[in-house]
Amino acid sequence: MLRPEQRAKLDDTNDLNFYDSPRLVTHVDEGFIDRLTNLYRERLQPNIRILDLMSSWVSHLPNDLEYAHVEGHGMNAAELAKNPRLDHYFVQNLNQNPKLPLEDADFDAVLITVSIQYLQYPEAVLSEIYRVLKPDGLVIISFSNRMFYQKAIAAWRDGTDTERVNLVQRYFQSVAGFTKPEVTVHQPPLPGFLQMLGLAGGDPFYAVIARKGG
Repeated sequence: MLRPEQRAKLDDTNDLNFYDSPRLVTHVDEGFIDRLTNLYRERLQPNIRILDLMSSWVSHLPNDLEYAHVEGHGMNAAELAKNPRLDHYFVQNLNQNPKLPLEDADFDAVLITVSIQYLQYPEAVLSEIYRVLKPDGLVIISFSNRMFYQKAIAAWRDGTDTERVNLVQRYFQSVAGFTKPEVTVHQPPLPGFLQMLGLAGGDPFYAVIARKGG
């Protein structure tokens, strides 16, 4: 689906080394986080099993909802240990090994938040996501226009926001069985208008959503 040069990163050293030190910061603004939490509240039922792929020390799940199990994955154990919503977690470099150490058809939902841009073999990861999802299971991939530039793949770095949305839709379409992706977009007001009001701009919000077909 992607040519080798499109999968390339400016920094091609082991990703585990890059993420070796915890980054206890948020990578998007409060407006983005609020929209994502509201989306989760609308789309995720209580008492389900959730896989939070490429997670961190922050959870964007609604605090007022309980889930049967939240499995976390990431690149830094110290960050994941601080995430209060994770019942269990594992560390794995998906660019080196996309095979998830999880059972078939075990999760009701899989989430990827502001991290899809770092996957060099997204079709392999989406195939694994499909495997671990229950029938009709939900996938929500959310992102903005921020990134660690040196660690994002070329196909992402070189694209516009619209092209990135289309790229994530293609990721889903590369795996037989996902439903047609649905796109949610929120663009902040134009900076010039905000400056007239004395306000700062905000992060754009994108979410691409699909389900595992029956």
